[in-house]
Amino acid sequence: MHQCPHCSTTERQTKAGRTRTGSQRYKCRECQRVYTPEPKPLGYPEETRREAVRLYLEGTNFRRIGRVLEVNHQSVVNWINSYHAALPEASQAVDKPETLEMDELFTFVGSKKRKPTSSPSLTEKRGASLRGRSVRHGRRS
Repeated sequence: MHQCPHCSTTERQTKAGRTRTGSQRYKCRECQRVYTPEPKPLGYPEETRREAVRLYLEGTNFRRIGRVLEVNHQSVVNWINSYHAALPEASQAVDKPETLEMDELFTFVGSKKRKPTSSPSLTEKRGASLRGRSVRHGRRS
């Protein structure tokens, strides 16, 4: 049987449910206190956190890391942010190059065309009048 950490008795111990993490709780009948003899730690193991950081540095996104490690993606975000905050500041000054070579690249991506509207314009309608004049399609007689 388990020993009560408060009164040190080993007799009259009864089960009293479980904790959030699944550890068995006991109640001492002598001092009426509830205790957990071997509590499980809260949170995820450190190796899971390191694996999440390693996957992130390889370019994996937060949600995929969460699926792979079977943890919530927001936990992964919090771990990455805490590791980033723990990194030392980069104090190395970057040397500026004396010569810099650049190439120009011009790419035409699209055109500025008018988007079609849901209703046809006045000139597209058959027999529509435009400022009092009739617009007709087809041959003139």
